[in-house]
Amino acid sequence: MPRQSLLEALAEPARVLREGGTVAFPTETVYGLGANALDPLAVGKIFAAKGRPSDNPLIVHIARLDELAAVVREVPDAVSALAGAFWPGPLTLVLPKSDLIPASVTAGLDTVGVRMPSHPVASALIEKAGVPVAAPSANVSGRPSPTTAQHVWADLAGRVDVIVDGGPAGIGVESTVLDLTGDAPTVLRPGGVSLEQLAAVVPGVRALDDFGGVTDVESPRSPGLKHRHYSPRAPLKLFIGDHAAQAEAILQEAQRAIGAGEDGGSEPAGAGLSGRRAGAGGTKVGLLVSVETLDHIRARRPDLLEREDVVLSAVGSRGALEGVASALFGRMRELDQASVSLILAESYPVAGIGLAVMNRLMRAAGGRVVFLCEECRK
Repeated sequence: MPRQSLLEALAEPARVLREGGTVAFPTETVYGLGANALDPLAVGKIFAAKGRPSDNPLIVHIARLDELAAVVREVPDAVSALAGAFWPGPLTLVLPKSDLIPASVTAGLDTVGVRMPSHPVASALIEKAGVPVAAPSANVSGRPSPTTAQHVWADLAGRVDVIVDGGPAGIGVESTVLDLTGDAPTVLRPGGVSLEQLAAVVPGVRALDDFGGVTDVESPRSPGLKHRHYSPRAPLKLFIGDHAAQAEAILQEAQRAIGAGEDGGSEPAGAGLSGRRAGAGGTKVGLLVSVETLDHIRARRPDLLEREDVVLSAVGSRGALEGVASALFGRMRELDQASVSLILAESYPVAGIGLAVMNRLMRAAGGRVVFLCEECRK
């Protein structure tokens, strides 16, 4: 759709933003829940709708680079190169905030994360609203981020004023958050821009030592650091090791969970309606795996994939991690809809966007991690 037509189509949600309401909208990463970043009352509606802790800062979204000066107090030299390389796009820069940004946006910090999204709907909506837009992901706090308008509706119907459907989000994981206020540029959250891409533009960029744990700092400078995030309803157990070891470990764990032996049998109690037996104790297992792991399970135990108590949710190929990232949250939500009681997931290489994928999986696991080798712990 031409830009002018898009601006006209978004007139009503833009008005809602200007007048202090909330609008869920698509970005290239995930769907965001937006409000006027300059209006503390509007910002408060975001926290109320999501059930989000007030000490979890929000990211401010702008439509043009010249809008940055209004929301930050100073612009380091590195911003020019980073914006030239990655804006508009999935990179959030943490900078000293201006006095225009209320404390509720930044959780009382003197810094603010700012991003210029590349999604045409997000960009046009912010431009039409004429205000910077504070927006976290448009989901209930702690749940997997939404990558479709349907995900937003499932979580927030009746809690927000408008949901704009712009189709599926492309990247599927949130923006990379880069802090430029310290001694060295530091990645606080991996995301749609990889560490390798950043290092090519800003030498000396570093990353937090542990992207998988929940930090105990009182005032995290980025979303996704302090609180439980990205979690499906069922407990998720993550296996880390080489692929062959992971695939076999997931198969064995699935068999144990549902009480299925190597011969395909199960505990006598609880035959499924179609004659396939239900898991021991009513366990229903979800497999959040790659197509390669699926192939391993199909070769070893094809009967397992036909059971009612085993739900497959393939995220894509290990050789195409962009596809894995794009599918990850949606597949988690599918397993929630299937009412599984346990999710078994595999790990991925941490190069490129794989680092963001592993960050989300580690946080979703919440400490339920099985290391299949000593080297894997490093």
